[in-house]
Amino acid sequence: MADQEEEWVYDEASGEWRPASEIAAANTVEVRDAAGNLLADGDSVVLVKDLKVKGAGQTLKQGAVIRTIRLTDNPDEIDCRHDTIKGLVLRTEFVRKR
Repeated sequence: MADQEEEWVYDEASGEWRPASEIAAANTVEVRDAAGNLLADGDSVVLVKDLKVKGAGQTLKQGAVIRTIRLTDNPDEIDCRHDTIKGLVLRTEFVRKR
């Protein structure tokens, strides 16, 4: 009876109707930091090397803490905010989960 209450979605890739929960599980992407730790929205990360920020004319130093990250559609990038830089996008290869 529970199967009848579940929402079904047409999957264009396979041409079949599938449960929405199955589609959502297939679309989740694992985002990992430089050390291989799994990242999630809201995590804090630490920079593993100095990074020159294009357009801001400054350098973020190794060990700087970035709080409250957001995952993007790209598993190699995260959105974050720094005290002095808004709209910062970092590559996951340069951060480590705190």
